[in-house]
Amino acid sequence: MTEFSNLESSNIWDYKPKWCQPWSILLTGIFLSVASWFTIHIIWLTAIVSTLIIVWWVYFLILYPQMFKEYVESQRQV
Repeated sequence: MTEFSNLESSNIWDYKPKWCQPWSILLTGIFLSVASWFTIHIIWLTAIVSTLIIVWWVYFLILYPQMFKEYVESQRQV
């Protein structure tokens, strides 16, 4: 048997600590975007920082949980 075949939940956030939850990822990204503007006052650099944060959000808040759920469910069927 695989290690994920006996998991109770296919929701990745059930297995993450409080500091690694969607709300903390969103707050960290917002903080970094705002902090970059207030510290450097260069719009194009803030735009780059914000774009990288959005890419980070898409991966960790949308793609990664979806892939984890699909993987766990596929392992349950085996």
